[in-house]
Amino acid sequence: MDVDAFRAVHEHEWSRLRRLVGQRHLTGQEADELVVLYQRTATHLSSLRSAQSEPVLLDELSTALVRARARLTGSRYTAWRQVVHFTTRGLPAALWRVRWWTTGAAAYTILLAVVAGAWMAGDPAAQASLFGSDEEVRRLVESDFAGYYSEYGHASFAGRVWTNNAMVAATCIALGITGVFVLVALTTNAVNVGLQGGLLIDNDRGELFFGLILPHGLLELTAVFVAAGAGTKLFWAWVSPGARSRAQALATEGRAMMGVALGLVVVLFVSGVIEGFVTPSGLPTWARIGIGALAEVAFLTYVLVLGRPAARAGETGDLEERFAGDTAPVSG
Repeated sequence: MDVDAFRAVHEHEWSRLRRLVGQRHLTGQEADELVVLYQRTATHLSSLRSAQSEPVLLDELSTALVRARARLTGSRYTAWRQVVHFTTRGLPAALWRVRWWTTGAAAYTILLAVVAGAWMAGDPAAQASLFGSDEEVRRLVESDFAGYYSEYGHASFAGRVWTNNAMVAATCIALGITGVFVLVALTTNAVNVGLQGGLLIDNDRGELFFGLILPHGLLELTAVFVAAGAGTKLFWAWVSPGARSRAQALATEGRAMMGVALGLVVVLFVSGVIEGFVTPSGLPTWARIGIGALAEVAFLTYVLVLGRPAARAGETGDLEERFAGDTAPVSG
């Protein structure tokens, strides 16, 4: 096929198609013409593809056809609309729905951390058995704990923390169905934080501990609690599916909770930036903690302001019906 000759013959039709697509209003005759030109151009594109024509021309015609099809069908669906819907309704509604599971995970973690810290602070023998000799304890308290936050470059450290925490959160949700992994993850995290906190507090370094933990820890731990709550809710959907079948309950809640996992990637990115740049900075303790508290309040406000009304309106965080599939009717 002589592509140049083919283009010369049909260019006026393609140009007319583009003009009609770009017009704000079409008469009945112009709408009929648009349909005809759309069909002809689709045939032209098929012929050019068979002839392995130049990619630029194929792209031009493909773009024109996509716009024409959208104009003819009246479709206003765009990927950006999906992103906006997920960000402003789907995600906050899903976060709101797991609020009590999240609260339970937070209460369990805090209680266990306090118990572990109190035990460590009042038991020198336990300190020696877990952290080593007096010299090793002194080095941990005076340099190693704080040095952890400045061991790497700010950007590198933030990236490492972000990817690690995002993986932990996603794993908590994905393996939440087991009913065991979440409990193990929370217990491990709570005991580690509690033991180190108790050690530093017992050695009069409580201000250092909270000054380094709180700036990023407020938001980071909240994300961990949300992930744990989402995983537990997934487990409960399997245990008590209600009127739905277990497969249907797991599919519905699984899609919503995976949306939560995606949202937590962004939340943990923010906490990672704070941990990489704010926590080890030379800012006063009150300023560092204030930045962390501001990020925490912003997240909670997002869930409260957008999540509660979206959930009350019936939003669950699941996919739209056209993507999620049909739901079998149930009685009761």
